[in-house]
Amino acid sequence: MTTRLIVEPIVRAALLEDLGRAGDITTEAVVPADAAVDAVIAARQPGVLAGLEAALLAFELIDPGARIERMRADGDPVSRADIVAHISGRAWGVLGAERTALNLLSRMSGVATATRSLADAIATYKAKIVCTRKTTPGLRVLEKEAVRLGGGANHRFGLDDAMLIKDNHVALAGGVRPALERARHHAGHLVKIELEVDTLDQLAEALEVGVDAVLLDNMTPETLRRAVSMVNGRAVTEASGRITLETAPAIAATGVDLISSGWITHSAPILDLGLDIAE
Repeated sequence: MTTRLIVEPIVRAALLEDLGRAGDITTEAVVPADAAVDAVIAARQPGVLAGLEAALLAFELIDPGARIERMRADGDPVSRADIVAHISGRAWGVLGAERTALNLLSRMSGVATATRSLADAIATYKAKIVCTRKTTPGLRVLEKEAVRLGGGANHRFGLDDAMLIKDNHVALAGGVRPALERARHHAGHLVKIELEVDTLDQLAEALEVGVDAVLLDNMTPETLRRAVSMVNGRAVTEASGRITLETAPAIAATGVDLISSGWITHSAPILDLGLDIAE
């Protein structure tokens, strides 16, 4: 129930964007109003499924009488030609919701699939793949769920989750120490503080003041190893910057706790899924 309360406004907004002011004028002109259809959603390529519940909600909102049978669940691996759902209902409803449903499903499955590829690449190490706030406006809750379904973990959902002091904050505060001291003064007892550092000197200063987590930005594997050794368990270590399938294993091997990737949400290719109507 809680999930639907969160997701339904997103799906409604997407449907309204597509239906515009007059609805699906093509379908209403060409297809008889009483026509019924049986359709399936099928994978066109292998990957990890995500966003299925949001996609199916699009059909339910337009045609509450539609009959939906789930053949796969969010988080399931799919192969090419796998059927993920059967939908039976009014043709106007199925066709009116089709593009919104597939956009959500393909986008979220792409995020989950990209996340899984990175998670698999570092599976032999302790590090976890985490996402960032580099998400599609309005779709963050779905994209972050897709990251979890792909085997990753979530970083902040928003600016109010925790404090992340970045380079611009440090510059405007006058340095690492004053930035951390001001953050500590304002943070509630449940608010974590993370600091982005570019150099080992900044890291040393941060550890002297005290910090919950350090974001080790754009460091080489050799420098990351030194950073992890300096921290020695006193803070959570997170590596970021230029994370790819090729670089992730070497970064994970340095002993960092987390590897954050913006790519898995801002640039992951969609997973191709389509809707086919039975003859």
